[in-house]
Amino acid sequence: MKTKRFSVSLEENLLTALDRFVAERKFPNRSQAIRSLVTESLVQESWDQDKLVAGALVLVYDHHKRDLSKKLTHVQHDFHHLILATQHIHLSHHACLETISLKGNATELRQLADGILAIKGITHGKLVMTEPG
Repeated sequence: MKTKRFSVSLEENLLTALDRFVAERKFPNRSQAIRSLVTESLVQESWDQDKLVAGALVLVYDHHKRDLSKKLTHVQHDFHHLILATQHIHLSHHACLETISLKGNATELRQLADGILAIKGITHGKLVMTEPG
């Protein structure tokens, strides 16, 4: 893809904040940071407009919680058309990490994530979405 150059004017305090952002996130330059921020904003717009997105739902849970595995499987079967793959990792005797790769409309991915994150025994979880390319 061809890169186009353009000029941006910013107030001094906003430029200082941008430079701090570049340094904290270890971007190689301001252009890369701005590119990342613009992409993030456009992806957020895709979510808001219920467009096709790709995503990952990352979960940490105690697999010893009663019926948790059964409930987790049940919700996943209800949304089977969104699920591309799952990965299950044992973190300890009790804790498991599961990553569920997804593709579908943003609203459906959120519904799936909400259904899973509401299951008793899920200790932490997060849905991350992006444009599918």
